[in-house]
Amino acid sequence: MHALDTLREPDAIATALAVAGVLLAAAVLLGRLSWRIGLPFVLVFLLVGMIAGDATPSVLHFDDPVTAFRVGTLALVLILFDAGLQTPWSSARKVLAPSALLASVGVFFTALITALGCRLLGMSWATAALVGAVTSSTDAAAVFAVLRGSGLRLRQRVAATLEFEAGLNDPVAVILTLAVTAAIASPATSSVPHVLGETFLQLAVGMAVGVGAGLLGRLGLERVHLTTGGLYPVLTTALAATTYGVATLTHGSGFLAVYVAALILGRGNLRYRSGLVRVHEGLAWLSQVVMFLLLGLMVRPASLLPTAPIALGVVGVLALVARPVVVAACLLPFRYSAREIAYVSWIGLRGAVPIVLAIFPVMAGLEVGSYVFHVVFFVVLANALVPGATVRWVTRLLGMQSTHPPPPLAALEITSTGRLDGDILVFRIDPAAAVCDATLADIPMPLGSSVMIVMRGPELVVARGGTTLEPGDHVYVFAKHEDKPLVMLLFGDPIAE
Repeated sequence: MHALDTLREPDAIATALAVAGVLLAAAVLLGRLSWRIGLPFVLVFLLVGMIAGDATPSVLHFDDPVTAFRVGTLALVLILFDAGLQTPWSSARKVLAPSALLASVGVFFTALITALGCRLLGMSWATAALVGAVTSSTDAAAVFAVLRGSGLRLRQRVAATLEFEAGLNDPVAVILTLAVTAAIASPATSSVPHVLGETFLQLAVGMAVGVGAGLLGRLGLERVHLTTGGLYPVLTTALAATTYGVATLTHGSGFLAVYVAALILGRGNLRYRSGLVRVHEGLAWLSQVVMFLLLGLMVRPASLLPTAPIALGVVGVLALVARPVVVAACLLPFRYSAREIAYVSWIGLRGAVPIVLAIFPVMAGLEVGSYVFHVVFFVVLANALVPGATVRWVTRLLGMQSTHPPPPLAALEITSTGRLDGDILVFRIDPAAAVCDATLADIPMPLGSSVMIVMRGPELVVARGGTTLEPGDHVYVFAKHEDKPLVMLLFGDPIAE
C-alpha cells in the first residue's frame, strides 16, 4: 500500500463507520416507527438502503454480489441459530409433522405452481423456473421480524407452525435454486433423479450434522465452566459457524444443520441461559438490519420499475394461488381449521432469503440473472406490503390472537455462570388457584422455595407475610428443583420457566 494511502486509511474507516452507524440507527428508529402505521421492518430496512444508495451513489455505491451473498449467508446463520435457540420444544414437537411437510413437499409444489404462473405471465421456461425456485420458501428473517417485533401474540399452534416452517424450509429452496441454475448453465449435467438424490442427501446430512452438533454443544456447555458470562455466547456463535461449515462441506444443508443444532441446544440445562438468549437475539436483529440494508444498497429504484408489472403478477400468483393451495393440501390432514389455514396461507412472507438466492444466477453468469434478481427484489418489496402490512388486521379478522393471559410487564431472572439448583417460576394467579386470596404467611411453601416479588399490573408489590395474592397477580417464585411439583400444585402451571 502506498504511504499516502496508508495515512488516509483511518479517515476512510472513520467515514465508513460513521455512515454505517447513521444507517443502522435510521433503520432501527424508522422500523420501530413503521409499526405504528402498519409497515413491517423488512420493508423499511430495504427502503432505507435503497434510498441511501440512490441519494449518495458516490459514497454508498455497492455492486458486489459475492460479498452480498457472503454477508447474507452469515446473517441467516445467526438468525436461524437464534430462532432455534428460542423455539420451545414443547411447541415445536406438536407441529413438527405439518411444518416439515410445508417446508419440504410444500416448497417444491410452491416452486412448481409459481413457475407455471410465471410462464403464463410471459416468462421463458428457464426464467419462470428460476423465479419459482427462488421465491418458493417463506423467509425466516421476515417471519421472525413480524411475529417477534410486532408484539403480536398468536395462537400457539399457528405461531409455532409459521416459525418452524420458516426455520426449516430454506434448505429445499437453496437446493432447488442451485439445481435450476445448474440446469440452465449446463443442461447435460442435470436430471430429475440427480436433483432428487441431491435433495435427499443434503437434508439427511444436514439433519445428522445438526443433531450431532446440538448434542455435543449441549454436553460441552453443561460441563465447561468459564470465568465470565461473556464468553458463553462466543462459544455458541462458534458452534453455529462450525455447524454450518461442516454440514456444507460434507454436502449437507448448512442452514438446516444450524437450526436443528440450536433447537437441541436450547433444550439443555445451559449455564448463563438468559445471557445467551439476549446476546443471540441482539445478533439476530443486527444481522437482519445489516442484511436488508446491504441488499437495499445493491438496487436503484429506477432499475426496478421495468420489472414492476411482471413482479406484481408473481406476487399475485404466490399470495392467491400457490401458497393457499399448498398450505391447504399440507395442513388439512392435520385437522387445521379453515381460519388457521387461511392465516398460514396469507402470512407467507418473503424477505432476504429469496434476494440472497437470486444472487446465485447472477454469480453463475446467466443471461437472465440480473432480470431475475430485480424481479425477485420487487416481489419481496410488494410482499412486505401485501400481506406484510396487513398482518395485524388479518390477525384480528381471523381471530388468531392468543387467548392466554398477557405476560407480566417485568422480567426477573438469575444470571449465573454456574449451574443452580433452582429456578424462578412465574405464575399468574387464577381465581381457582389454591393460593388465591391467601396471604403469603398462610401458604405452606417448601423450605427451599420462596415468593420473591408480586407484580400487580404495573405496580411491584413487596412480598411480605401479610401480602395477599389477588386474581391476575403475577408472582415470581424461586423454587428448588425438587420443590417444583409442590409449588405448581399450589400456584398452578407457570407461564414462564
